[in-house]
Amino acid sequence: MNQPLAYVHPQAKIAPNVVIEPFVNIEKNVIVDEGTWIGSNVTIMEGARIGKNCRIFPGAVISAIPQDLKFDGEETIVKIGNNVTIREFVTINRGTKANMETVIGNNCLLMAYVHIAHDCILGNNVILANAATLAGHINIGDWAIVGGLAAVHQFVHIGTHSMISGGSMVRKDVPPYAKAGREPLSFAGVNSIGLRRRGFPNDRINDIQEIYRFLFLKGLNVTQAVRYIERNLTATFERDEILSFIANSQRGIMKGYTRVKDRNLAS
Repeated sequence: MNQPLAYVHPQAKIAPNVVIEPFVNIEKNVIVDEGTWIGSNVTIMEGARIGKNCRIFPGAVISAIPQDLKFDGEETIVKIGNNVTIREFVTINRGTKANMETVIGNNCLLMAYVHIAHDCILGNNVILANAATLAGHINIGDWAIVGGLAAVHQFVHIGTHSMISGGSMVRKDVPPYAKAGREPLSFAGVNSIGLRRRGFPNDRINDIQEIYRFLFLKGLNVTQAVRYIERNLTATFERDEILSFIANSQRGIMKGYTRVKDRNLAS
């Protein structure tokens, strides 16, 4: 359904059953797949690729050019998967020549006022709570949750099934299955509740907890902990995923748990 008060560029490709509310603006070189609802006052700019059964709430701006001074007008895109909910006033910038695209996976929830900068890649089932802000080139794994008002530094990698506390300043990589909070950002336990909700049995959760005991709670540095885990803990999919994440980390992983008293003594 196309409202007469909306503007849709003749070169935009819109599936027949897409609902477009009044005062929507859709530019050329846009593709919107079937079943998607676009609320009033949404702006969809050149380069947007929007999947099936998405819901885009009023005031959102999709595929605006990057806020990157190196951007030189290259033809890049925003790719949004199926069943994605984009709440009010979310902004998603398209890619630059570095990656050529910004990607949002399937079944994601982007709450109101979220900002996703150029070249970010979000996996499936990711939740960004209200006003979470992502700088450029951030990679977020499947099922990760970023709390409201969190700010994530460029090039940070956030692992699968992780959970980041609201208001966090995320300057380092957050490994899979972990919770992160405090300032500076540090390990706050394993996301055991989230894992149980997703069907992980207790023995697998216990194995993950054991890995993080050696990584963050035994007084070892990262190199020592990784060496011990490789030699002494049973090889599992989760163990190998965590070790691979650490090995490929460009910014380094977040700090281990430290008590307030320890931080005061250190200062």
